Amino acid sequence: MQLDFFPSRTITLYIGRMFAVRIIAVLLMLVLVLQMLDLLSESGKILAAPGNGQGQLLTYASLRVPQLISRFLPYSVLLATIITLMTLNQNSEVIALKAAGLSAHQVLAPLFLVAALTSLVTFAFNERVVVRSSATLKAWQAAEYKAIPRDSAVKSNVWLQDGNNVLFARAVTGQGAATRMTDVSWYRRDRSSAVVEIVRSPEATYARPGWHFTKPTGFDVQSARRITYSADQVFAKSVDPAQVVIRKADADGESIGQLSNSIAAIRSAGYRTSELEGKWWHKLSGPLSALLMPLLGAVAAFGLARSGMLFVRAVIGMALGFAYFVVDNAALAMGNFGGYPPLLAAWAPFFLFLLIGETVLVRTEE
Repeated sequence: MQLDFFPSRTITLYIGRMFAVRIIAVLLMLVLVLQMLDLLSESGKILAAPGNGQGQLLTYASLRVPQLISRFLPYSVLLATIITLMTLNQNSEVIALKAAGLSAHQVLAPLFLVAALTSLVTFAFNERVVVRSSATLKAWQAAEYKAIPRDSAVKSNVWLQDGNNVLFARAVTGQGAATRMTDVSWYRRDRSSAVVEIVRSPEATYARPGWHFTKPTGFDVQSARRITYSADQVFAKSVDPAQVVIRKADADGESIGQLSNSIAAIRSAGYRTSELEGKWWHKLSGPLSALLMPLLGAVAAFGLARSGMLFVRAVIGMALGFAYFVVDNAALAMGNFGGYPPLLAAWAPFFLFLLIGETVLVRTEE
């Protein structure tokens, strides 16, 4: 038995089924609670749009739930690991398994199997469901929960460089000469890059060259004086519609294949892609975080329950798991700012905590 990584078929199915049921139960609890809180915070904005009602609230929930599932599934695996291992320990089942000759890794093997399957399901779910719901939800939010333009390639919160000036659009639809921007702001800056004038418009269309601002209103920063234009104006003459395509890539709303194409287009145009590359790698390392949770929570499985240290061990396992998520988010943020290479930002936390978990398990139980 020592040469087999998995224990008997009966034990593997017993522990694996127990673990899977607890993952689903914890995930449902987290998603339901968080969805209710999120819906309470957004319902006012949704219902403020003309014509919106209960149907739009349900639509928002259907678009938000996949995001919540994807984000909190690793947390569910961690909490399910703690609950499962504490239950086995309290019932002295871990002691029975070790007395039968199983090592600590063999006791955890069914959990690793379920966690690996969870990682695969998470990756497929992210690629097929989450990216679509995220893209649709961001487009709907950019339209302030009104009807989404029929253009499927709606881009939100687009920043474009106009020489030393900056052009911002809340939403961009269309392609080429038919590109249309809504809720547009143009920031004129001096040589020190300080903003000296702000021009806003509800809509802008391509003017070949520049962008035709409809009913623009201006504000002079230095004199704090409002500028009134008697007619429509053209601004941002150096901004081309092609920049919208290559400058705005939403990693959350694109599959790994689409994101690869966006990165290639942006890189060929000479722009920085480290942030997108880090998120590309994180699309692979993120789902694998579920595989780490049984290892990080393994301290809750061992030690005598009657020793009074079971709760402390559970807290230690939970702390290791949450520490991973903190370090992972921090490394990804550092990668976005250029502090870490994208590959290191996405994978370093995974391998670091893999070594930490193995060290703790081997030093304490093996």
